[in-house]
Amino acid sequence: MPRITYQPKTFKPATQRIIDTANRICAEYAAQGFDLTLRQLYYQFVARDLLPNRQSEYKRLGVIINDARLAGQMDWDYIVDRTRNLRDLAHWDSPSHIIDAVATQYRTDRWAHQRHRVEVWVEKDALIGVIAKAAEAEDVPYFSCRGYTSQSELWGAAQRMIRYAKAGQKPVIIHLGDHDPSGVDMSRDIADRMALFDAAVKVHRIALTMDQVNLYNPPPNPAKTTDSRAGGYINRYGRSSWELDALDPTTLDRLIRSTIGHHRNQGQWDYDTQAMNAQRSTLARVARKWPGVEAMVNQA
Repeated sequence: MPRITYQPKTFKPATQRIIDTANRICAEYAAQGFDLTLRQLYYQFVARDLLPNRQSEYKRLGVIINDARLAGQMDWDYIVDRTRNLRDLAHWDSPSHIIDAVATQYRTDRWAHQRHRVEVWVEKDALIGVIAKAAEAEDVPYFSCRGYTSQSELWGAAQRMIRYAKAGQKPVIIHLGDHDPSGVDMSRDIADRMALFDAAVKVHRIALTMDQVNLYNPPPNPAKTTDSRAGGYINRYGRSSWELDALDPTTLDRLIRSTIGHHRNQGQWDYDTQAMNAQRSTLARVARKWPGVEAMVNQA
């Protein structure tokens, strides 16, 4: 992972300790296949009682991390921005390379023979990387709602769920969001608007819940009293709220995978996976023998 010095800098001992700790935390997660947003890293500091839970400390950590990266003291790959990404088209050196890539990427719809049809929805873009790792491993579609889901997106999703139901499957949306006045209400909103559009869907909110708050003790924030839903939330849960980002990424990953597994017939899944892998092997053999295939086609 790259450490490149663009602006050399000597840090005060207290600042250097924060940089060293940040590197250790990021290395722990990189070893498990996770990168972190700045906010996720900040909550790791807060959860370990290394920084107070204040917006000013979050901003200060951001300045320190920025300076550390420019000074060559922190890997650039450790911290990611999941909301700003370049999009490009794939390119290939030869037809054999694309066939070889297709062999690796080839997937059949292994959920087609399952009783349930599962999707994973998350409230915010910042956590899409964590969601993606778990959902892609289980071959499940995933979606960032970016707060309350737009009417257009909800209607389109409802039509998709209706198609699943007509095929004899039970649609399930696994939803994750903050535990705050709006975050909690978003799960209710999804279920209500799905019903409005005549889509029979189970909305399974798996995080954050009060049980998880009590179990994992994430750092609290004051509930936003300016939120129109604050009154009902405060009456039920009190004046504290909690961000989904504060949960450990490995915990979220494990939670998503176990919930998906609960809705899947593993025997059918294994059977369909075996058939898919056999077809992948056929494509891989075609890629390896491409010169002969190309010669045969050119002679035809």
